[in-house]
Amino acid sequence: MTKRALMVLIVAGLAAACGGADSAERSTAVLEAPPTVPAALTRRGPAHVVVNLETREVTQRLADGVQYTYWTFGGTVPGPMIRVRLGDSVEFHLNNHPESHNPHNIDLHAVTGPGGGAASSFVAPGQTATFAFRTLNPGLYVYHCATAPVGMHVANGMYGLILVEPPGGLPPVDREYYVMQGEFYTRDAYGVPGHQPFDMRKAIAEDANYVVFNGAVGSLSGDRALTANVGETVRLYVGNGGPNLISSFHVIGEIFDRVWDEAGSEPNSNIQTTLVPAGGAAIVDFQIEVPGTFILVDHAIFRAFNKGALGELRVSGPPDSGVYAGRIAEGIYLPEGGAVQRIPVPPGEPLRARTTADRIAFGQRVYTQNCAACHQIDGRGIPGAFPPLARSDYLNADARRAIGVILNGLSGPITVNGERYSSVMPALSLSDEAVANVLTYVYSQWGNAGRVVTPDMVAPVRAAAPRPAPAAAHE
Repeated sequence: MTKRALMVLIVAGLAAACGGADSAERSTAVLEAPPTVPAALTRRGPAHVVVNLETREVTQRLADGVQYTYWTFGGTVPGPMIRVRLGDSVEFHLNNHPESHNPHNIDLHAVTGPGGGAASSFVAPGQTATFAFRTLNPGLYVYHCATAPVGMHVANGMYGLILVEPPGGLPPVDREYYVMQGEFYTRDAYGVPGHQPFDMRKAIAEDANYVVFNGAVGSLSGDRALTANVGETVRLYVGNGGPNLISSFHVIGEIFDRVWDEAGSEPNSNIQTTLVPAGGAAIVDFQIEVPGTFILVDHAIFRAFNKGALGELRVSGPPDSGVYAGRIAEGIYLPEGGAVQRIPVPPGEPLRARTTADRIAFGQRVYTQNCAACHQIDGRGIPGAFPPLARSDYLNADARRAIGVILNGLSGPITVNGERYSSVMPALSLSDEAVANVLTYVYSQWGNAGRVVTPDMVAPVRAAAPRPAPAAAHE
């Protein structure tokens, strides 16, 4: 008897043991890479579902200028989402690509059985394994690699979600998206360019350099942002691959109408922030009432703005002033002690540009680390809060003034492209080289003037800046 024939008999035997699913509908699961979700299931009863999943080791972008060798399911981080239904008999094929350097397996938290399938799915490079199980519990479950050292496989990106729908499915919504948080432990600090290797010491110390959604900084921003329209309902399937940190998942400017906490069976209502443990998941629903850009964050805020856990949901449609009227008045409020703050930048020698192309490339990295959270990765800013840098008349009119803003900060009001802004920009403690690089990058982008700024242009502006008064001595 061939191995294939033996496998068919084993699967058929499991199906029979599971109550006759062998005679049910047979289908191959459609796997979707994040942030896409497989379509809701329309069948009424259990089926025999075949899942084919491949492990691959791929080098891809972690942040602008930063490459990382991910270990993946399906070539993406997180791996593709799997959608089945309660009572399904699942025939699972795990294939390890021949060019992989490591053995892998899979532990699906939806599986009742040794290791969640890990004990039956160990595959060396170039091998395949098949196992079978029946879905006994509805919910949204994490899957991950469980090959030793388990933490290293997970930290390199080997995780994803499997949804086991309840009978009849979940309540219908207009849009569904797949968002999964994870952290990465690299040899060098956040944003240091080049190929970054995994750092086991940092992983054990739980000292993550990157905390991101869907595998990379900016994976849900700009052209990759999630989208919706006013009046629609949105469902997010939110997972946390970890391997270490809890996620405090929040959408700025929205309240979750329903949250299936830890992806359990009964939803909660009117939730602002939901905890998603490492190795856990949640389902959140909300209706969109007004247009705008809504920011997805891990509300452990430094992770969001300094380590990458930011995403965008861009909503189109008519405004509703009865729900949100926007700014109705403005002014300047500077209480005693109010001042421009000075933001330190991690130490390290800036990269020295030899050409304008170097200066633009190095400046892009400075921008991503220090500016993109406010002015956005595409320079469009945030209406009413942070002015745009794209096609900015204020920026293009005076390069020396722009240098001074970076060195000394700026407190409004100012007018940019006909719009009035009165927020405070902190002073950035950047070197002359880094200031020249980031401004050259900004001037080269988004329809700006294309100026080249050099360190020799920055130095006299720094020298002319007023020095802060020394603190008074105690009497």
